[in-house]
Amino acid sequence: MVDEVQHHWFAYVRPLCEATAALLLLVAATFVPVGGAWLFLILAFALMVHSAWLAVREHRDRFVITNMRVFRVHGVLAQHLATMPLTRILDISVKKPLHGRILGFGHFCFESAAQDQGLRDIRFVGRPDERDLAIQRVVQRSGLRGPRVPN
Repeated sequence: MVDEVQHHWFAYVRPLCEATAALLLLVAATFVPVGGAWLFLILAFALMVHSAWLAVREHRDRFVITNMRVFRVHGVLAQHLATMPLTRILDISVKKPLHGRILGFGHFCFESAAQDQGLRDIRFVGRPDERDLAIQRVVQRSGLRGPRVPN
């Protein structure tokens, strides 16, 4: 294993915002009449469950680089595994939006010869330039493309 990548902390901003909104709804429920407070409580509960689901989903999404392949493991209740041998990778695009450049994350897009693949877009990768360089080095060391790089 060369590298195991979890999502950058920015991927957890949306679940955090939803959890904060749920807490605000709970606080607001104390200021409304009892007859209408149930609506606030139901909305707060639904938002909390949804934010927890999003946070667990992001936490369980992993991207792994080995000397032979790259793969992604994700899923909350059911686990999905998508692999791609290094020989099938034709191109890797790294997209870094402005806020990603400031905060240190980017998105990978793998292009391969396969029509249908489960490993195309990997979002919220921390230190994307270093990780892209690591993949390029692994590809070169394996002798798949270009001259072999000595250790």
